[in-house]
Amino acid sequence: MLSTAALPVSALAVPAVRPAARIRSIDALRGLVILLMLVDHTREFFYFHAQVPDPMNVEATDPALFFTRLSAHLCAPIFVALTGLGAWLYGNKTAEVSGGSAAGAASAFLLKRGLFLVVLELTLVNFAWGFSLTPPILYLQVIWVIGLSMIALAGLAHLPRAWLIAVGLVLALGHNLLDPIAFAEGPAHVLWAVLHDRSLMDLPWGGQVRTSYPLLPWIGVAALGYAIGPWFVGPQGARLRRLVVTGLGALALFALLRSINLYGDPTPWSVQDTPLRTAMSVLNVTKYPPSADFLLLTLGLGALILAGLERASDRLIGLLAVFGGAPLFFYLIHLYGLHLLNLAALALFGPNQGQGFSVQGVAALWALAAVVAVPCWFACRWFARIKRASDRPWMKYL
Repeated sequence: MLSTAALPVSALAVPAVRPAARIRSIDALRGLVILLMLVDHTREFFYFHAQVPDPMNVEATDPALFFTRLSAHLCAPIFVALTGLGAWLYGNKTAEVSGGSAAGAASAFLLKRGLFLVVLELTLVNFAWGFSLTPPILYLQVIWVIGLSMIALAGLAHLPRAWLIAVGLVLALGHNLLDPIAFAEGPAHVLWAVLHDRSLMDLPWGGQVRTSYPLLPWIGVAALGYAIGPWFVGPQGARLRRLVVTGLGALALFALLRSINLYGDPTPWSVQDTPLRTAMSVLNVTKYPPSADFLLLTLGLGALILAGLERASDRLIGLLAVFGGAPLFFYLIHLYGLHLLNLAALALFGPNQGQGFSVQGVAALWALAAVVAVPCWFACRWFARIKRASDRPWMKYL
């Protein structure tokens, strides 16, 4: 008999229990990390006097600021994993209606939306950060890498599930073996900068572009998210057990790799002058590109949080799901909103940190993010209603 792991994901028999039009716990998880992202981007606009590097300087960074930045580490891995999961659910739902191939439906959607996101990163997203049509540095960040991961997943979705899982694990957990490889210049440098090595590249017409999110490990995360799709059409109890086991397993492997300090992150931890600083050193994992330890920690926590949200109150799920139901819309409006708010503060109060305006203290940073979240919640609720009511095909890409 053939193992189901040897079959394409699209060939798996669909259990009797089918998903609702939207699984609210997934939207709630996406909404939760959206709020953490809002805090981090508020830091970028209103706390620029205390910017932190990556990895963070454990000896110099204030613990409150360190853990604020650390909480945002959950965002990109969960966004990318849920992108893969959402693609599987979309393909499965489309195949039920049309009778076609789930992988084929998912691939067509992934390819078109991936290209759309790449263009969006290069235009509206980059403009939101600097309000400049010719910025000195063009940053290729999370929307860019989600788009490219979707394009790659459009091909990987046709693999047998066992192969898809293997590719995902190798890329996500094994890419640090490639760290010693580097290219100084030429086409190889450009390709390697996009795939694995975060670096600056010169543009032919002047200026530079920075590959803030090298691609290879993120393709692995998207593939793993796609591979767990079948969990979400079965009984909730089985799904919860799988999420908990996966989350605990990832955290256990993180603890093992971090304790031996030999592989998993290019920045080894060290004993500091206080237990708190030592814990900060252990948790100070590399995001650009995401190390194996970084992905084990964030995805392990993400799996456990998702399991918890499956049992959370309807009120909490409903509040978070409003943000998670319109993530791209939120991404755009919160960037433009924060930038405009900072310009308004400069006009009203003048600069208080060099040439810019910053809030004082991490608590004020979180409070400002909470204030900004309120109008964003109402805007997302409004847009989600419009999107649900629209029959225009292009609306599903927003």
